[in-house]
Amino acid sequence: MNDRNPRLDTPRETRRQPLMRRPTYNSDAFGSFAEQFARYMGTARFLMWMTGVVVIWVLWNAFAPADWKFDEFPFIFLTLALSLQASYAAPLILLAQNRQEQRDKVIAEQDRQANARGHADMEFLAREVASLRMAVGEVATRDFLRSELRTLLSELDTRDQEAREQDARDHDLASDRERGQAHPAEADPDDTPT
Repeated sequence: MNDRNPRLDTPRETRRQPLMRRPTYNSDAFGSFAEQFARYMGTARFLMWMTGVVVIWVLWNAFAPADWKFDEFPFIFLTLALSLQASYAAPLILLAQNRQEQRDKVIAEQDRQANARGHADMEFLAREVASLRMAVGEVATRDFLRSELRTLLSELDTRDQEAREQDARDHDLASDRERGQAHPAEADPDDTPT
């Protein structure tokens, strides 16, 4: 079907042109203003100024000459002014709280991610320490090496002693042979033929 005759099972699009354009504003700037306003309203300075204004208002309208009074005893105009101030302050404070809540969520998410990274790092380090312990269990310890070196040293001393004794015997035999060739008369009587 063409665009002029849409299907019957779809609703028509109604495009109304607004009579006035919506006002635009910078939400960050407005939110920053709301936070500053909420911060100021939470200070002792604001409470002091507000109390001073109300006290002066009541005293002026209670004790001033009749011609100078602008808000008689039930102080309706004061009530209206305080209500107007409260009606603007409440949404601004809520807006500031919402922005702080969003910041807190971002910070909490960043903290959660940092904690997860830290936890993963700790698990990795624990695995590395466990593998090092297993590897160290297979590596010879200082006491084991000392005992093995002592054993080897004693074996070498024994072999050296045996080699010296053997050299001494060989030297004695060699000197005996040399003596036997040089002095045949000194030969052993058992070695002579009969």
